[in-house]
Formats: sequence, C-alpha cells, structure tokens
Amino acid sequence: MTSFLSDLVQYRGLFQMIPVLGIGGTFQIGFQVSTITYTSQHVKAFINETWLKRYGYPIHQDNLLFLWSITVSIFGIGGLLGSSGSRYLTVKYGKKKCLLCNNLLMIVAASIMGCSKIAQSFEMILIGRFMCGMSAGLCVPLHYQYVGEISPRKLRGFANSTSSLFWSLGKAVGQISGQRELLGSQSLWPLLMASCGLPALVQLITLPFFPESPPYLIMHKGDQEGCKKAIRQLWGEGHHQAEIDDIMKEKATMKNTKILSVLELMKEPAFRWQLYMIAILSATIQLCGINAIYFYTFEVLQAAGFDEKMISYMSLAVGLSELVATVVCSSIIERLGRKVLLRGGYWIMGSLLAGITVTISLQDWYFWMPYCSLCLIILFVVVFGVGPAGATVSIRTEILRLSCRPPAFVISSVLNWLGVFVIGTTFPFIVERLKHFCFLIFMGVLFTSGIIVHLFLPETKGKSIVEITEEFNKLNFKKKRLTTTPNHATEDYTFCTRL
Repeated sequence: MTSFLSDLVQYRGLFQMIPVLGIGGTFQIGFQVSTITYTSQHVKAFINETWLKRYGYPIHQDNLLFLWSITVSIFGIGGLLGSSGSRYLTVKYGKKKCLLCNNLLMIVAASIMGCSKIAQSFEMILIGRFMCGMSAGLCVPLHYQYVGEISPRKLRGFANSTSSLFWSLGKAVGQISGQRELLGSQSLWPLLMASCGLPALVQLITLPFFPESPPYLIMHKGDQEGCKKAIRQLWGEGHHQAEIDDIMKEKATMKNTKILSVLELMKEPAFRWQLYMIAILSATIQLCGINAIYFYTFEVLQAAGFDEKMISYMSLAVGLSELVATVVCSSIIERLGRKVLLRGGYWIMGSLLAGITVTISLQDWYFWMPYCSLCLIILFVVVFGVGPAGATVSIRTEILRLSCRPPAFVISSVLNWLGVFVIGTTFPFIVERLKHFCFLIFMGVLFTSGIIVHLFLPETKGKSIVEITEEFNKLNFKKKRLTTTPNHATEDYTFCTRL
C-alpha cells in the first residue's frame, strides 16, 4: 500500500491521464454494449410502431428480428471501418489529435440517435449506431496504444489493465442508467442512447491539457524537448533512466525503419508469432461467450427461467461483478503475470460454460436451477474480468515494437469488430436453433486457446520490448541463427538523462 501511494504521488500526471483516456476510450464500447441491451424492448416496439404508421400494418416478426439484429451488429460494421483507418490516422496525426476529432464524431452520433423518436425514424438509430461504431473502432486501439506508451515499465501491466476496467465501468454505468427508474423507461430511452455523447464531451474538454506519448514524440517527431516535457508531466521529476533506455534502444533498432503497413507486417517473418498470438487472443475475446451474454442478457436469463421484471436487476449484478473483477485484475496482474491469467482464465471460463449448459438443461427439474445458472453466469463474468480482460490488453501492447503497433492494432481491431458483427448477427439464430447447447461452441474455443497460450506465449511481465522480441525470435526463426539486438543503443540518448 505504501509503495502504491508513493507511485500515486510520483506519477500523478499518469494517474490523472488514465481516466481521461479511459472515459473516451474503452468506456464507450462498454457503455454501448450494455445500453443496447436495456433499449432492446423499446427499440423493437418503436420499429413496430413506426412501421405500422408508415405502411398501415405491423411488421412481420422475422423482419423485426432481422432489423433488431442489424441494429445490434451495425455497431460492429462501423467499428470495423473505424479501426481499419486507425493506422493511417495515428501515424499522420498522432493519437492525441485523432482522439480529439473522434470525440466530435461520437457527439454527432449521439445527437442523431437522441432525435430518432421525435423524427419517427428507426433508420436514425441505425445511422447513429454505425457512427458510434466508427468512433469506437478508432478510439479503442488508440486508447490501448496511448496508455501503453505513457506508462513506465513498473506500472505497465497496471496501466494496460485499466483499459478493461473502463470497459467494465462503461458496462456498469450503462446498466445503471438503463434501469426503468432512470433512463430505461418507454419515454426516456432515446436519452439513454444519446448519453454516449457525454463521455466524449468530457474527453474533448480535458485531453488538451495532457501531452502526446513520449515514444511518439521522440521516434516520429524527433521532438526531444517535447519528450522531456511529457516525461516530467507524466512521471514527475524522478530518475527514469531505465524507461528512457528502453525508448532509445527501440529507437536505435528502428533507425531507417518506417511504420509498417498491414500487408508488410503480415509478410514479415520476424513478427509471425506475435501476429499469431494477437489473432488468437482477439478471436478468443469475441468467441469466449462474453459478448453473447452481454448483447443478449435478457434472452439468456429468460432461457434460464427468470421473470422478465427481475432480469434488468440481474443484468446489473452481472455488470457490477465484472467491474469489481477488473479492479482485482489491476492489482494482481503484476504479481501473477499475463500468461497465468490468460491460460487459467480460459480454462475456468470453459468449465463454467459447461456448467451453465447443464443447469439450463435441468432448469425444469428443480426450482433452484435457474439460480445456479445466474451464479455461474456471474462467476463466468468475474473470471473474465480478473483474467483475460486485462491480460489480453497488456499482451497486445507489449509484444510488438512501436513500428508494428499501428498495423497490428488494425489487424486486432478488425478481428474484434468482425467478431462483434458476427456474434451480434448470428447469436439470436444460434440460440433459436441450439437452445442451451449454444455455449458449447464457446467452450471449445476457450479450451483450445488455453492450450495454445500455454504452449507458445512467453511471459511479458517486467520485460522490455527487446527482451520480449528475443523470446518470440525463438519461435519465429527456430533453429536459424539470430542476429541479436545489442545491449546498448548506438545512438546518443543523454538528452533526457537528467529531468
């Protein structure tokens, strides 16, 4: 506790910036995921009402299900497009400028969705959700990279895990706001959809007071004075030579190296296994079942046999459980390491999904079985928050050099958003066809990913990017003779040895 308090004082600039990045970053996607659940019944009724006024007859149930699934999944299409452009925009304009402009897009999207009911247009919800997806698709990878680059090595795992903390916080805030007593009522649901503009406004006002990341300033802008100023503002006046050495070693290895494109990165054999790991971790996050539970919490709990009036409060309990779990993850990630949290988390989550399948199958046999299903769902969310949620973010930031991070995050984000779209579109039909056996698909993915992580992913806790790269080179080149990076960078980096 004493060590944490001293870090809090010394790195107060960093601890002040993390909430600013979080509120306009992963908070947004968590908020969107949960609010769409609480507006589902109202939006379906609004679509039916609008259709009846326009055409004189109610919409067919199959068409309503299709429009609703598109309303959910179009967020993923927007996210896919937004993330695809993140590499180009990040390299050209920097993370800070991109985030500031991105907030304007989110505010416009929120305004469109807020006016949909007045305009009697469910198409405006589709447009707003698409624009929100574009905004989230851009800001989430920027948030991940920004947090990772402004953090010293000793706090890197903690800082990276805050991304999942704000994701869970966004879910919890969305679930609280979506209660019938607040904004989840028949009359106020447009305000609930429009409230995503408030976090964007907060970041738009506060982010200008903070610096661009030190690695970006020195590696891409060559701004030594700006780098010194950013380090002082974020890390205080202490001695930060180890972190400075890491930045300069990476810069030395990047000399005459440009930021790779997505295609160039995919063709480069030196980063083959890093990309494999990123693809596996990104796919597992989407196919582990967590998004399915959040997108369709009402349907899942209804299948478990709960009364419709109680489901909203149960969904809130699920969201708050994940929030608490991510706080725990932030406190233990530097002790246990990333690999343990990923591997153990996947295997435990897979076992819990098997239990959920069994309890839902037996819910008609015993009156207490639905409560077992609820407990297992909450435990599943807790394990996800403690393990894979935070550790995945850390791994994706730590295993690649700065020259590779923008295209790697494009690949990761494209996979994530494709997963959001596919799960959002297909899960209602999967549930309809497979019933309670639908979770067995996710269980198979979790056990397989856990084995792959156990066999091939090196631990990154407390290691520099040069050390992590050497670990991956053993996989990338196997028995080939490797040209190792020298222990000391060849460039002069004494410009910031005294701050």
